Amino acid sequence: MRTESKTSTFIKGTLILGAAGVIIKILGAIFRIPLSNLIGSEGMGYYQTAYPVYTLFLTLATAGFPTAIAKLVSEQAALGNHKGANDIFKITHLMLFLTGFVTFIVLFFGAEFIVGNVQHNPNAISAMHAIAPALLIVPSMSAYRGYYQGYQKMSRIALSQIIEQIFRVFLGLTLAFILMKQFGPKLGAAGGISGASIGAFASFLFLVFVYIKDSKERKVLMDSSVGYVKQSTKRVIIKIVKVVIPISIGACVMPLVNVVDTVIVIARLEAAGFTRMAANSLLGQLTGMGIPIISMPMIFTTAIGMSLVPAISESYTLKKFDDARKNAKIAFKITLLLLLPCTFGLAAIASPIMGLLFPKESSVILGSILFTLAPACVFLGLLYTFNGILQGMGKPMIPVYALLCGIIGKIVISYTLTAIPSINILGSAFGTVASYLIAAIFEYVYIKKSLNIEFNIMDYFIKPIITVIIMYLSVRLVNYGLGMFIGTKLSTLISIAVGGIVYILVLLGIGGITQNEILSMPKGDKMLAKLKKAKLIR
Repeated sequence: MRTESKTSTFIKGTLILGAAGVIIKILGAIFRIPLSNLIGSEGMGYYQTAYPVYTLFLTLATAGFPTAIAKLVSEQAALGNHKGANDIFKITHLMLFLTGFVTFIVLFFGAEFIVGNVQHNPNAISAMHAIAPALLIVPSMSAYRGYYQGYQKMSRIALSQIIEQIFRVFLGLTLAFILMKQFGPKLGAAGGISGASIGAFASFLFLVFVYIKDSKERKVLMDSSVGYVKQSTKRVIIKIVKVVIPISIGACVMPLVNVVDTVIVIARLEAAGFTRMAANSLLGQLTGMGIPIISMPMIFTTAIGMSLVPAISESYTLKKFDDARKNAKIAFKITLLLLLPCTFGLAAIASPIMGLLFPKESSVILGSILFTLAPACVFLGLLYTFNGILQGMGKPMIPVYALLCGIIGKIVISYTLTAIPSINILGSAFGTVASYLIAAIFEYVYIKKSLNIEFNIMDYFIKPIITVIIMYLSVRLVNYGLGMFIGTKLSTLISIAVGGIVYILVLLGIGGITQNEILSMPKGDKMLAKLKKAKLIR
């Protein structure tokens, strides 16, 4: 497995993981909708009782490890020390298996206590037992993914993710159908949730197969290793833990933004004069309908962050700071070009979009929530990208400090504004936007100063903003004009398509993306030739 430090490798990895993310999201939607119809609301209640607990245990078992493995492996590989990289993988693999085994024991044998005594839903025990075995597999699987991430072999990770989701969806739904028909909702839920365990096992087998298949190439690399010094297991573990702990803290800080809502929003809405039921409904609209929409484009920024960690880490290890700056600037530009149109597009037709997705709810209220939340889309996306840069730089505590500052801002703004009757739930939405903005500014300033990066204001800010403003106006005009003749639903879909076309044409027309940036992409030369032939770029 040869290491590559070219910008095209970083972009290719991002595109591969982004494409896999889209497929996984589609498969996830395919799974959830028929599962709900198969096992009903009662079965989904058991499913939703067990799954969040499993997610919590999985986070405790694996948080930070894949990124830490990727960072440490990429550093050793960059130095040509492939034996050292393999040592790190083997030790972290063992550590992850042990943490997974411990959490499996607690979850499987403690299921009766957790769902019976703590969650007061004893009928979910079967679902808990069905999901627990995944803890024996997923942590080990994440070790392989971290290893291949370190070598920037993103296609292996993407394929493993798709395999996992395919098995989860189709076998989970099959078992849910069979068990629901034979035994009812309790085992129907267990059948559906067991898809996670089956999918993880299939993905794990694929990664083991690939690892064995790579053994000859890996042996050649290890035989050619330079600078290898056998380190004690204890020393390697200490090195791993030093990287894992701050990344794990950062992974735990982000969900606190959502926890803040559950802690203070209902009480502040009641202070504004809303009933408990109305306050709970507004909170559900914000966290269950608004925030998931702005989180959807994060498929691509998550991929950017994953690709950045090994790329930046390699550049830092080899002291190729120009390469680090180049990758950081490309990542920043891609993030803006992807998420600015998402932000302005969501804001342009917020109410029609929410009406299309949630026809049983008030599109006016949901639209105002989405409109308010829309800027969070780009700020949250930038955070994912900045976090990848900082972790690659070996500065994993900076995101922790940034997010803590953001949470403080979130608490102050949400607490103050939500209690104002005329603002109500939008106060919490403002707080969410502010929290991501504060954290993003904090990290942007630190990265700019540490990497000594200069961003051309015209290329990085003015041209993209001009493009999305024109797109915003076009979308609004098309949606309003067509809505009077063909109805809201069809006009919404058409206006989204028109917005995408206008965005691309204006971006190319004003030079918002350069020829060099296109050439740096995989098959960029062919793409550029086609654009020139169509006279879409100068």
